[in-house]
Amino acid sequence: MPRRSPAVAGMFYPSSAASLKKQIEECFLHSIGPGKLPSGKINKRSHPLALISPHAGYVYSGPVAAHGYLELDGRSRPRTVVVIGPNHYGIGMDVSIYPDGVWVTPLGEVKIDSQLGRELTELSDIFSLDELSHAREHSIEVQIPFLQYVLGDFSFLPICMLDQSIEVSLEVGRALAELLKERTGIMLVASTDFTHYEPHQVAVKKDSIALDNIRKLDVETLYRVLREVDISMCGYGPVSAVLEASRRLGASKAELLKYATSGDITGDKSSVVGYASLKIEYP
Repeated sequence: MPRRSPAVAGMFYPSSAASLKKQIEECFLHSIGPGKLPSGKINKRSHPLALISPHAGYVYSGPVAAHGYLELDGRSRPRTVVVIGPNHYGIGMDVSIYPDGVWVTPLGEVKIDSQLGRELTELSDIFSLDELSHAREHSIEVQIPFLQYVLGDFSFLPICMLDQSIEVSLEVGRALAELLKERTGIMLVASTDFTHYEPHQVAVKKDSIALDNIRKLDVETLYRVLREVDISMCGYGPVSAVLEASRRLGASKAELLKYATSGDITGDKSSVVGYASLKIEYP
């Protein structure tokens, strides 16, 4: 059975379980975070349909990510979380599903929902079953410890997008929507950062344009403004796939929970990266 070992433990987040749990809690309690820890309670209210979450080192983007993951607290827990991230390293297949086995983090193992992956490949030939694309990629990996901390036991399905063209993103979204029409207990997570390495005020202005279209689930206009305004958002494909799936399932909007830049954390606003946390509820 394949075991995917962490690629960025000790870099993007701590490599020991105790230190990692402590840093996650600090993210929730941070002044830029939601300011409280999850209660651990569960009730019958459905979990969100989708989250959009950043993927930088926890010291930079963790407090923003915590806003989204706090939305899972006090609600029914998804059985499977589909995490879709961009391929930063250019290796592997265009749209890759990790096929089977477990992913390992300092907090333990998470089992791949291999049946769900096979069902997706039957719905569209856009997907490939491939381990190589995931070997070094951090955009999916950094979401897992937050999910482990809040949810405890769950399975997940990682999808890594090398091809982020609008045609591919819409097809991934279509297939995900078809899958979720037939299955319950599934939550989507799109992993992205926003503007990279520009002054804080420039990043805020550019990212607000992208976020306006994300909130409206408007994929076509999002692609246009990314090009016209030159917004260096790295996970636009995963986000667009989730927006398209949500729209097809009847959702009408995404809610912005928190936006900040690395400059809000470090105090250095000369060259920042933008981070946002959003949620989409089931209609």
